[in-house]
Amino acid sequence: MHVLFVIDPLPQLKAYKDSSVAMMQALAARGHTLSVALQADLYIEAGVVRVRAMPIALVPGADLHEHAWWRESGPPVEAPLKDFGAVLMRKDPPFDMEYVYSTHLLGYAQEQGARVFNSGAAIRNHPEKLAITEFPDLVSPTLVTRDMERIKAFHAQHHDVIVKPLDGMGGTGIFRLRAEEPNRNAILETLTGNGTQTIMAQRYIPEIVKGDKRVLLIGGEPVPFCLARIPLAGETRGNLAAGGRGVAQPLSDSDRRIAETVAKRIAGRGLLLVGLDVIGDCLTEVNVTSPTCFVEITEQTGFNVADFFAQALERAVA
Repeated sequence: MHVLFVIDPLPQLKAYKDSSVAMMQALAARGHTLSVALQADLYIEAGVVRVRAMPIALVPGADLHEHAWWRESGPPVEAPLKDFGAVLMRKDPPFDMEYVYSTHLLGYAQEQGARVFNSGAAIRNHPEKLAITEFPDLVSPTLVTRDMERIKAFHAQHHDVIVKPLDGMGGTGIFRLRAEEPNRNAILETLTGNGTQTIMAQRYIPEIVKGDKRVLLIGGEPVPFCLARIPLAGETRGNLAAGGRGVAQPLSDSDRRIAETVAKRIAGRGLLLVGLDVIGDCLTEVNVTSPTCFVEITEQTGFNVADFFAQALERAVA
């Protein structure tokens, strides 16, 4: 099978810990061929969604801390997306209008016979923070609004809350408002752009000290291990990008219940890979653009997450 990755530029990837690279390795080990393309390489001509793709091969034994872990295996190819065995959309946020346009192109390509994972419509219809509101029984008390007075009332009710933008990643823009927060108004004015941008507020979950857990759903099945991203001392955010420490651990009964509940609800929506963020017993995000943590879980537990994904992809295409 020829697999196309729509991805960020390869030299920008930290290959030694990048989940997309782990996917490439697993797919190559199973005999599949690989090509890569950027968002800008997608286009429509004469009504057909096409791509300018670069065939690549992985360099055996390469140091993944260096850039020479891949090589071009042929000249660029221009072809309809439907000609590839599978198309994997692995472009990291920001989820801007160019990203939205890409999801539309991927959706049109699917109508023409392309096999896209996660599907364009699924990515577009599951904004990663807002998607949790579909599961009110699994989340901490949550408010989504641009109305600062409404957020202040929510804060007065719950005393200790987290506020965050809807389009952030890696922990950017997340603030904790304790009961007595002298900068509350300034924080809310900044996050909402003085009431012009919608944000999310959630009751603070104290179990964050034990980690913000990444639970992976692949082909509707939960990976049996999660990665608990434990915050630095004095830090509210567990994100690895914010300095959190990743510790792999078996799923708890609660983690599995959350994963199975979400999997059942989203079945049939074109989501082959989903990364759930769980703090304590609460779902906090549903990540569908480019979920990560494959490498950390594999290295610490021996469970080959990327091969598990490659097998799920083969089944989905078949």
